[in-house]
This record gives sequence, structure tokens and C-alpha cells, in this order.
Amino acid sequence: MTRNPERAKRHPMKVTGGGSRHALVLILGGTRSGKSRRAEELALGSGLAPVYLATGVAGDAEMESRIAAHRARRGESWRTVEVPVELAAAISRETRPDRILLVDCLTMWLTNLLMADMEVATACDRLEEALRDRRGPILLVSNEVGLGVVPATPLSRRFLDHAGALHRRLAALADRVELMVAGLPLALKPAAER
Repeated sequence: MTRNPERAKRHPMKVTGGGSRHALVLILGGTRSGKSRRAEELALGSGLAPVYLATGVAGDAEMESRIAAHRARRGESWRTVEVPVELAAAISRETRPDRILLVDCLTMWLTNLLMADMEVATACDRLEEALRDRRGPILLVSNEVGLGVVPATPLSRRFLDHAGALHRRLAALADRVELMVAGLPLALKPAAER
């Protein structure tokens, strides 16, 4: 990934959330809105060792290509840990003060849980607990999927309900929440100054 030093100066990563607590940042946005790229820039700008917690599963050639493109863009300075479903355990294991974790992405993780017929509410509780107990900063990337029409199938509606509930929980817990639109970060929390 080519780092943009000017952009990093304009959008530095705050690695503490208040007192001695480490920052938790939630970055939401639509498909191809720049969420992952934004999170990667923030992680590299932190000066900490970046660890990428990848939830995507290469189930077909197109997804393999997407994963390969993400990995190539990040480069070799990143350590990648593949965590399709056991995200809370990976966060607990990987979080340290000298590292910054980037979870990409929560909606893919929810999809993996639903497709494996796992208990989503319990997994979300465990995720929240792991995030509360973090020992280093964490960036969370997720697709904002609640801006469109209500899906036609029961599984899709369950997914949408779980994603909305998870985003609300994590936004309440996060120190900072951004919405990416057309590659531009919009501050939701704390609110942008006028």
C-alpha cells in the first residue's frame, strides 16, 4: 500500500481513547466507499505494528481475487490473521499496546456466522466483551447495509437485523465512528465541529 503522508497528517490516529484506554474506531460505509483503505491509513499512521484480522473466506475465484488485491495493497509490513468466525478469541489473543488491530470486515463475519448456523447473539456478546477488554487500539470496518430496501428473503432480513444491532452496539462502545462516502470520512462520533 502506498502511504499518503499528507493524508495521515490531516487524519492522525489517536491511540488512546481517554485516560489510559486504547482507542476503538468503527468505520462504516457502502461497498467500495474507501473503508478498508481509510482503516489501513489510520493503522499505518499510528506507528504501531499493524495486524489485519481478516474475516473474508475465499469461496470462489472472484473473492480470491478481492482478498489477493487487499493483501497486495497492504504489503509486507502487515501480519494477517484469518478469522472467519472466532473473532472475539483472535482479538483477545492479538491485542497488545504495541500493536494496532484492523478487523475487516464485521458484515462478512456476520455472514460467516449465519452460514455456519452459529448463535449470532452469543458471538456478538463475546465480541463486545473482547473489545471492552482490549489492550491496544482497534479499527473495525463494516458495511453499512441499512440504507436500502428491506430484503425479500428471511435470511437476508436476519442478516440486516443483526448488522444493524451490532453497529448500534459498537457505535455506542467506540471512541470514534466514521462513515465513508465516496472515499471521504464523515465524523459521526465525536460529531464534526462546525
